[in-house]
Amino acid sequence: MIGRAPRLPFATSIAVAVLLAAGLRTVCGAEFDGDYSKLSGIIIPGFASTQLRAWSLLDCPYSPLDFRFSTLSTWSGSTPPSLPVVVLQLLSAVDCWLKCMMLDPYNQTDNAECKSRPDSGLSAITELDPGYITGPLSSIWKEWIKWCIQFGIEANAIIAVPYDWRLSPSMLEERDLYFHNLKLTFETALKLRGGPSLVFGHSLGNLVFRYFLEWLKLEIAPKHYNQWLDDHIHAYFAVGAPLLGSPETVKATLFGNTFGFPVSEGTARLMFNSFSSSLWMMPQSKYCTSDNPYWKHFSGGFRKKNQTYHCEEQEYRTNYSGWPTNLVNIEIPSIPGFDAYPSLQDMLETNFSALECGLPTQLSFSAREVADGTLFRAIEDYDSDTKRLLYQLQKSYHGDPVVNPLTPWDRPPIKNIFCIYGIDLKTEVGYYFAPSGKPYPDNWIITDVIYEIEGSLYTRRVPYNSLSLCKSWLGSKVNITRAPQAEHDGSDVQVELNVDHLPEDDIIANMTRSSRVKYITYYEDSESIPGKRTAVWELDKANHRNIVRSPVLMRELWLQMWHDIRPDTTSKFVTKAKRGPLRDDDCYWDYGKARCAWAEYCEYRYIFGDVHLGQSCRLKNSSAETLLNYL
Repeated sequence: MIGRAPRLPFATSIAVAVLLAAGLRTVCGAEFDGDYSKLSGIIIPGFASTQLRAWSLLDCPYSPLDFRFSTLSTWSGSTPPSLPVVVLQLLSAVDCWLKCMMLDPYNQTDNAECKSRPDSGLSAITELDPGYITGPLSSIWKEWIKWCIQFGIEANAIIAVPYDWRLSPSMLEERDLYFHNLKLTFETALKLRGGPSLVFGHSLGNLVFRYFLEWLKLEIAPKHYNQWLDDHIHAYFAVGAPLLGSPETVKATLFGNTFGFPVSEGTARLMFNSFSSSLWMMPQSKYCTSDNPYWKHFSGGFRKKNQTYHCEEQEYRTNYSGWPTNLVNIEIPSIPGFDAYPSLQDMLETNFSALECGLPTQLSFSAREVADGTLFRAIEDYDSDTKRLLYQLQKSYHGDPVVNPLTPWDRPPIKNIFCIYGIDLKTEVGYYFAPSGKPYPDNWIITDVIYEIEGSLYTRRVPYNSLSLCKSWLGSKVNITRAPQAEHDGSDVQVELNVDHLPEDDIIANMTRSSRVKYITYYEDSESIPGKRTAVWELDKANHRNIVRSPVLMRELWLQMWHDIRPDTTSKFVTKAKRGPLRDDDCYWDYGKARCAWAEYCEYRYIFGDVHLGQSCRLKNSSAETLLNYL
């Protein structure tokens, strides 16, 4: 649209959801009357999307920046940075910055000279690097807060639950009592507002929420667990959830991922591997689970030191653990005793003529072999860091007293779940590694990358089969609708009703797709678990990070939540028949026809202060009247 101001970022949809979402349900024994003012919105951000504040004794004489008490510049983990301050920190005092960021790789303690902790409140997620210049560049939720104010949302209705994204889930609880505090947050919101909460998780935030649900089982009597969820959570929006992990975690672990920062891959690898969270998004097989520690509390047994993986027969009948390819293909020297991370002196003394006579051995590893540690045990003699990886893998994941996070998860017992992600972008799904001949941490190089191809049902950064695992949460009959993302009159909407669906199978729309149009494909329960509702929304070309700013997705959640509170709705989900303008900002000037576009909805109405034709295009009727078309 030419000449229009930017639309709402996606995060505003949660504000609107807080304002609009409701449904008749029970809250603390009383009927919830659909008063949306009683609802709260709780946001669990993704990896590296929370400010870390440094408490430092460091003296960095050559740096213009003060590390003694500062907000550490972080990044969202998906796009190159545009933050001048973080670049300044790295270029002027990279040692100081790393001391404040890195943890002890075994016990996860801070550097003696600098302790970093996550900031608190909404300010921790609105701007990662506050300041006149850097603030707008690092803004994530700031616009959302503005819209909350405009909608009249009270400050205590919007709750951010930032966390130290460097820690494993068990360490989050052990060091910060994060999950105890999260439980209190839900309970306080209910007492304060009088209604349930909407949970919004993005990327790693969804895995944090999954762990919380499992942790909660051990805190609440089993007969009260489902009731607690019904009382405190109305709906859960899982956006970009890496339900089966992400291959880029393997890349960052073995090679390093700079995310565009002015540091080497080796430096990035050193920092990433000092975090116990580095293994949290490791790829895993959807056919393999491990012993559930939860049941030992009822059987009276003792938890085993090493939990055992139990895999279905399909794990061995299918290739690659259900992924598109082997995730890791790695060359190891064929000569026994050759060190893949030699010192400089070792390199000078090595007789490489012997190496030339023998071909290296190439090993391949599936998702299961990555998650259960087979990969790291196989290269233990060639990489000094695998000792740390195997230690953390056992302590923080396989031996976790709550749940092994490196196993697939079933549908949470929450009444309303919306699983949302982007598709149809180039994706890294596998890597070829080989020894570089350099010392650690630069001892591996990437010789080739395997991509999923654009035009197929895949997404960027987190592969399609990982994101789409939530399709198995759908019921036995599914309604599928494919609609253009832009405003449309319904003539190009495609619908398939009551499609048969088995929980163990993926379900893909059998519809035509124009290469010139971006679509949203909705998979919605036709028959589901009684009292529960599930939907999966796939957005064409939506980037993993930027999906949280998508105005199209904001519109869809706005409509769905408004639809939920209406007593005269005719379906469980909002109709997709048409998408006309909903706000004045959706109207724009059609220069070809010399009038406002969408003449059925919009008209030219000049107001003093308009500076171009598009600003003078406004809705003919109120938004409330327009919304009645979506019941």
